[in-house]
Amino acid sequence: MYCQECGKKPATLHFTKIVNGEKTEFHICESCAREKGEGIPGAPNSFSIHSLLSGLLDFEQLGNAGIGGGMKQQPAQRCEECGLTYAQFSKIGRFGCSNCYQAFADKLDPLLKRVHSGTVHTGKIPKRSGGQIKCKREIEQLRRDLQAKIENEEFENAAQLRDRIRELERKIADL
Repeated sequence: MYCQECGKKPATLHFTKIVNGEKTEFHICESCAREKGEGIPGAPNSFSIHSLLSGLLDFEQLGNAGIGGGMKQQPAQRCEECGLTYAQFSKIGRFGCSNCYQAFADKLDPLLKRVHSGTVHTGKIPKRSGGQIKCKREIEQLRRDLQAKIENEEFENAAQLRDRIRELERKIADL
């Protein structure tokens, strides 16, 4: 595919912009992208994931301002280990240390739910090493089902689930 701007060089950058629900795709070469001012990964002034996160955090703060006026003044939340404040985190888009995850946990859950549709990773599992992970997930689901069967006094079904859980636990031990 050739550049949509110059038509001479191969398109090496592919952008998809969605504005007000309208999707536009651009396929351009690196030199035309520089001329247009589009961000090139790794280049100075390029777009980064930190910019995205920072934008989401600013959006969240604006959303919390409410219709009736400005944001409520609250004491600055700060990480005890590195001293980073939540306001600083929202500007730079990255934590100062591993303790920041616990320090800002109450504000991270809503953000993660909005960005990832949940707070638990449910992505793909590698085929080679994923057998154990799949078994563990199945065991967790079976334990929830087992608890429900016990509460509903469906003891025969509960015994079958218990046996299946034991079978999977043995399978994990063998892996």
